[in-house]
Amino acid sequence: MEDVLALYEKPLSERDLVVCMDEKPVVLHADVRAPRPMRPGQIARHDCEYERRGTANAFCGVEPKAGRHFTKVTPNRSSPEFADYLVEIVASYPEADTIHLVMDNLSSHHRKALVERYGERIGGLLWDRFTVHYTPKHGSWLNQAEIEISLFSRQCPGQRRIPSLADLRREAQAWNRNMNRNQIKIDWKFTRKKARQKFRYQRNNFMRSET
Repeated sequence: MEDVLALYEKPLSERDLVVCMDEKPVVLHADVRAPRPMRPGQIARHDCEYERRGTANAFCGVEPKAGRHFTKVTPNRSSPEFADYLVEIVASYPEADTIHLVMDNLSSHHRKALVERYGERIGGLLWDRFTVHYTPKHGSWLNQAEIEISLFSRQCPGQRRIPSLADLRREAQAWNRNMNRNQIKIDWKFTRKKARQKFRYQRNNFMRSET
């Protein structure tokens, strides 16, 4: 926790930057009957019956202090999809010395995913562009990508029924463009000092336990 919070307290830098990422399953639904259109004094209506069209995955990444967003819809959250997603993040920061990547310790969230996808040399070089910070067990709330996922869920699919992977991709790309155009940032307030007060521990005790 202290490691992740210390990272969030760093000033914004173009060469030593912070990206938080996570993924979210999205259930695809199609209307069985066409929605009833709006009429004067009456909102549009959707029939309660729907057809399930499977699931998709949405990778949600954000550089919180810069307001830069990386949303990508994929068929699943497999290791190859994860590896391709990281390549897109790397390509977005060609001048960075390192990209601090905050994520949970999922089995696919490791160097092996890039090596299996791109080979030992290229995959290793790609992985080395990152400095990885895994959130602690039961500490996913420390990942600012959780906030990004909440925004995406409410503002992009929302309560609408999205019937296909292609439709979800178009919606997600439009949402991502809007977020980047407006540079929507995350104002993170929980610091190491507040953590020590909240969980009632002292920094010196923490440092001794680490050594």
